Amino acid sequence: MNSERIWAVIPAAGIGARMNSDIPKQYLKIEDKTILEYSVNRFLEHSKIYKVVVALSPKDTYWEELPFADNPRVLTTTGGKDRVDSVKAALSFIRESEAAETDWVMVHDAARPCLSSRHIDNLITSRETSPDGAILAVGAIDTIKQANKRQTIEKTIDRETVWLAQTPQFFPLRTLSHAIDSALNEGQTITDEASAMEFAGYHPSLVIGSRKNLKITEQEDLLLASIWLSHGID
Repeated sequence: MNSERIWAVIPAAGIGARMNSDIPKQYLKIEDKTILEYSVNRFLEHSKIYKVVVALSPKDTYWEELPFADNPRVLTTTGGKDRVDSVKAALSFIRESEAAETDWVMVHDAARPCLSSRHIDNLITSRETSPDGAILAVGAIDTIKQANKRQTIEKTIDRETVWLAQTPQFFPLRTLSHAIDSALNEGQTITDEASAMEFAGYHPSLVIGSRKNLKITEQEDLLLASIWLSHGID
């Protein structure tokens, strides 16, 4: 295993409009903690994560109330309008501070509070055989239909070839930063870090994740996350 440091990046500048909430969804609470607290703590509790960089909205008024706001291992920077803008800002922040060009970065959604430390371990281990990086993903279990603009079925896709991308997504810091810049300069749509790496010609690996590692998008996701967290996610 290489000795380069591993940073965690959490883009948290969004507002989560689909939650119909008065506050950004990452600050909604499950039991006694905000969603963002669960997500950040997964990395703070892991011995191989060097520091966590959180990209915040310039209008954020909630961050300072969190218990780790003054933690020296948690740094913040100003995020952007879209997720990719926040990730780009965080990567630039890291590279301009104390990072070495050989460091790696693990990008994780702020709204995925049920990440297992076991899956962080599996991503880190994948670095030994996957120099292009890797992402957590789960295989499709339902029949997959491809639709047209009229919302009628065009064809059925072989679900054995379909994987649902999750986070964290784990890449060499310098390589990911260049890949995002290149993709944006070419007008590409970047939906996750892996898509930028793919555009740059890399082939990240898939590391099997878990359906517990859900992204909170709708109100009912809060209940599911509460169940997983109360029963243990490792």
